[in-house]
Amino acid sequence: MRAAIIGAGGFGTSLAVVLGGKGIDVRLWVREPELCRAIGELRENRRYLPGIEIPSSVTPVDDLRRALEGAEMVVAATPSQVARSVFQEAAPLIPTGVPIVTVSKGIEEGTRLLPTEVLESVLPPPFHPYLAVLSGPSFAREVAAGSPTLVTVAAHWQRNAVVVQEAFTAPTFRCYTSTDVVGVQLGGALKNVIAIGSGIVDGLGFGNNARAALITRGLAEMARVAVARGANPITLSGLSGLGDLVLTCTGELSRNRRVGVELGRGRSLQEILGELGQVAEGVNTVRSARELAHGLGVEVPITDQVYAIIHEGKDPKRAAAELMARALKPEFRY
Repeated sequence: MRAAIIGAGGFGTSLAVVLGGKGIDVRLWVREPELCRAIGELRENRRYLPGIEIPSSVTPVDDLRRALEGAEMVVAATPSQVARSVFQEAAPLIPTGVPIVTVSKGIEEGTRLLPTEVLESVLPPPFHPYLAVLSGPSFAREVAAGSPTLVTVAAHWQRNAVVVQEAFTAPTFRCYTSTDVVGVQLGGALKNVIAIGSGIVDGLGFGNNARAALITRGLAEMARVAVARGANPITLSGLSGLGDLVLTCTGELSRNRRVGVELGRGRSLQEILGELGQVAEGVNTVRSARELAHGLGVEVPITDQVYAIIHEGKDPKRAAAELMARALKPEFRY
């Protein structure tokens, strides 16, 4: 098999390591020619995944045509907010009848579209049945280092999901399949917002009780939005929902959590992002997630407060106090 991975950030590179480790011929598209040359010479992506050796079966390229030529599977691994522009350029170059797997986690600003829907909007209809999404609790560094990792592959066409499942499954990388394309994507996108909230709780020094409560109520909030958007609520209790949420809210490698921690400590967003040097998807997603939820008529108090802290400069302590002072109600409505 020949695979094209479009995007050489941390996760795109880690998936190149997984596929390349299986002997699959991988073309890894790198936007910046300088970084592309460095990866090829050093066999390492020192910007996004330092210290991880890239297999010889992975060829970094900075030309989309060369990346996609002869591809039997295409992996869309760009940040969600640039996927449209990249795949508008890539569309005429993608071979027909091959799986196109997005691993982006976000909601496009303005349109409120999920990653597969963005791809549908720029790719001709014959490509649409071959779209899939891979998501789950998977820090790029741990994936590339060979730590046991479990993810979900969702596609409307089950056979397409199975093809992707078989391509990616390796001794330390296990894939399950699903047909809930919406639920798997919303789990991956919305958990980043909740993870910022969880980090804020930690940055404020509120302790374990508060973090557990935030994660639990955050999952309820995610599920409400997902169901209103047509997802199966069970999906949100799986790897792409609860699994990814727990990882991102508690893991030290979580960029979204790190942003929240520093916000809770009183630092400015601009300063935090300047130090981070990589994309924290939740910072952009919180705006789209809030708009999506409000458009669906879904209550999202945690998302509302995270949005206010990030984009309106609200004091995190005041936001926490307002969440605790909300009207009393049953936990579940049966």
